[in-house]
Amino acid sequence: MTISSSLNAGVSGLAGNATRLAAISDNIANSSTYGYRRVETDFTALVMSSGGSTYTAGGTKVDNLRLIDNGGALVSTSNATDLAVDGLGMLPVVSASQYEATGEPEMLLSSTGSFRINEDGYLASEAGYYLMGWPANLDGSIPNYPRDTINGLEPISFSPSLTGDPTTSVGMALNLPATATQAGSAGEPEYLEIEYFDNVGISQSISINFTPTVPATGTSNEWTMVMTDSADPATPIGEYTITFDGTTGSGGTIASVAVGAAGGAYDAASGTFTVNVVGGPIEVEIGSIGTTGGLSQLGSSFAPISMTKDGSSVGNMVSVEVDESGYVSALYDSGQSRVLYQVPLADLPNYNGMDAVDGSTFRPSKDSGSFFLWDAGDGPTGSVKSYARQESSTDIAQELTDMIRTQRAYSSNAKVIQTVDEMLQETTNMKR
Repeated sequence: MTISSSLNAGVSGLAGNATRLAAISDNIANSSTYGYRRVETDFTALVMSSGGSTYTAGGTKVDNLRLIDNGGALVSTSNATDLAVDGLGMLPVVSASQYEATGEPEMLLSSTGSFRINEDGYLASEAGYYLMGWPANLDGSIPNYPRDTINGLEPISFSPSLTGDPTTSVGMALNLPATATQAGSAGEPEYLEIEYFDNVGISQSISINFTPTVPATGTSNEWTMVMTDSADPATPIGEYTITFDGTTGSGGTIASVAVGAAGGAYDAASGTFTVNVVGGPIEVEIGSIGTTGGLSQLGSSFAPISMTKDGSSVGNMVSVEVDESGYVSALYDSGQSRVLYQVPLADLPNYNGMDAVDGSTFRPSKDSGSFFLWDAGDGPTGSVKSYARQESSTDIAQELTDMIRTQRAYSSNAKVIQTVDEMLQETTNMKR
């Protein structure tokens, strides 16, 4: 009956607009919630089969869609581990309560979070989620983990332990006086000391004596380099005879390096050799043959130009940083920085198909499609921003406008029901 269908259509309109008002109220309530994604309510007409001179109202049905792929603006903060994704991709997190109860992480996704180290050493958000990442090797490199599963991902945690990094390579750039290898010079050696750190973080040093070869006539352009370790000063760890070029265009560069009674072979291509200190091998770079930047012999003065080396003394962790590629580094009071984890970004075919979870996090589902874990900045994903949060995607002005429209629509549907009720009352009165 047409009049009954009008009543049903009015009721469906009331229910639909009530649902839309609920979505609007949720959006407004979370207008200041970081990482919140607004809900949009769409109305769809229901068409009933009608024939002849009658028309049957079908009413309407509503569909609620959370626009997860529509994020808010980024705002700056003062915390280094406040993170936000700039572009596509989402951060992998795990519920702290779920992980502590089962020990098995269920990956959830979030676009932002204020993470800090909690009492258990985990990098946790204020909403109770642990940030997840791939653990690094001891040298800071990231192993090849699977990209389509969470195997390898684990909650990022830190232990309040000391750390030390032994020295494994040293580079030197210095100038030796060409006048010292001329006939009649005093033949006084030049001295250099280089600090290094052994396997237990103790400061040691390599002492280097450069002794010129003084010929009877002319110029030799030759120096003998003897290296000793402070941990065992009685035994030389390296003896090398270095001859410099004296020709036009290449004058002052290394012409040849001969190994003496101690030390590893000189690699002319890389300009390096290896010496063994008490704690192990150290690669020393002095420069390649015919090139500048390492040892040189020019002029009349001894001039150390630069010294480079790796390693550090023992230090305490003082802070944590996350770079744009998602690498999580611990900073120590010794000045050392060590990569401990890498946080990937998850990309999905349909972000809006994920299920919403408390704390502005989302769970991948069959409607969202399978996720893939990218290095931040690779593929379609954006970068990870530290000192930043992502605001709610709610536009208050738009929500208030939609609320007025919803209120008017609700009132109109209520008027339809009131009119149908009056018509039914008229029909009832006709029978009396």
